[in-house]
This record gives sequence, structure tokens and C-alpha cells, in this order.
Amino acid sequence: MKKLVFAVIVLMTPFLAMASGDHVLENSNVDPADQASLQKGARTFVHYCLNCHSASYMRYNQIARDLGLTEEEVMKNLMFAANKIVEPMNVAMPAAEAKKWFGTVPPDLSVITRARGSDWVYTYLKSFYLDPSKPTGVNNLIFKDVGMPHVLWELQGYPEPVFANSGHGGEKAVTGIKVTAPGKQTAAQYDETVHDLVNFMSYVGEPSKLTRARLGPWVMIFLAVFALLAYLLKKEYWRDVH
Repeated sequence: MKKLVFAVIVLMTPFLAMASGDHVLENSNVDPADQASLQKGARTFVHYCLNCHSASYMRYNQIARDLGLTEEEVMKNLMFAANKIVEPMNVAMPAAEAKKWFGTVPPDLSVITRARGSDWVYTYLKSFYLDPSKPTGVNNLIFKDVGMPHVLWELQGYPEPVFANSGHGGEKAVTGIKVTAPGKQTAAQYDETVHDLVNFMSYVGEPSKLTRARLGPWVMIFLAVFALLAYLLKKEYWRDVH
């Protein structure tokens, strides 16, 4: 049995390495109950992400309901590519034009945190660095040769790559980034902005999580009471037998 377990671990090691990559993912600390964070994340999403990426499984009226906003507030501050509050968060850019301009249609971000994980998305948004050899002028530590530009650069600033010897023929590898020209936000403020954005994207990927979190304690109380009643009923049925 021990040999079997050891063999499974050995076989899974390469896949675990590929999943984690050469860089440790940072903890996104998403909290779907933090409405203030979700509201700020929604604002960042519509200003910086919704220009190219849609979130077509989410509707604006649900955002108003779940994030503690009025429909008027959502229409005024978050709706720039829709006319009705019941519309989904679709991008205004036609898919055919997007493919012509970018070579591919930017993916829908409705379930990106469920597909990649919120920690991955959080780390990804903090891992862009300047790379003049790329068409967009940037690259990414955990998504090599990424085609997406660094849309949050004006907030973060200019992240320069930090090189180290890779150990392969003296080649240099990018091991980190260093912001040499600060943007509109400090490092702490940028971390908070990315956290709020990922928190909102995590909510979009699973909006029912908010409802589950509210109902969870009541369900546990119901099950506890039901278990007690079932036990008492069982004792009553079997009293004459025992």
C-alpha cells in the first residue's frame, strides 16, 4: 500500500508543478460578504475590463440587488454599454471586430475565477512587467507571452522585470517585478484595487454563494433540530423492544 501511495505521488508531481508554475500564487482573500469591496470592484471592472471583456452571465439588476445598490445608482455609475437594467454585462465591441483587431475574441470573464481560481487571477493582475519585444509592450510572470495589455498600468505604474540566472547556460530569467515609475496609486492601494476587482469577479462567477452563506447557519440549525426529533422518535418506536 505504501508503495502504491508513493507511486501516485511521484506520478502527480509533474502535474502539480505545472499547476503552480515557477511562481507562488498570492492569497486573494476574497470575501463575498464585503459589499463595499464588491462595489469598488464592480466600478473597476466596468471601467477597465468591460471595454473588451464581457460578463454575460451577470445582469445589472442582480448587481443592484446583491451589492446593496439602487437601480438608479447602477444605471448612473456602472452601465455604460447597456440601456436597460435587466441587460447582461455584455461588451459593446462586436466579436468580428475584436478578432480582427486582437487576433482572437477576448474571453468572457463570468466564470474566470472558477476556471482559474481567484488566487491565480489576483496574482496574474499583479504580475505584468515591461517587455518591449511583445506587441503590447508587456509580459506576465505566470502567463508567458500573454496577449492582453496591462490595462491597470496607470494605477500601478511601470513594473520593470527583475532578472536572475536561470541556471540554463547562463540565461537570465524573470523572477519578479519592481515598479520604477509609480502610478496613481501606492503599492498598498493597488493591491487593494486588485483585491476588490478579483472579489467582484469571484462574486460574478458564483453569485449564489452569498445566498448560501446567509442560509447556511439556518440549515445547520434545522438539521440539528431534525436530528434531535428523529432520535427521540426512534427511542419512542423502539421503547417496547428494548
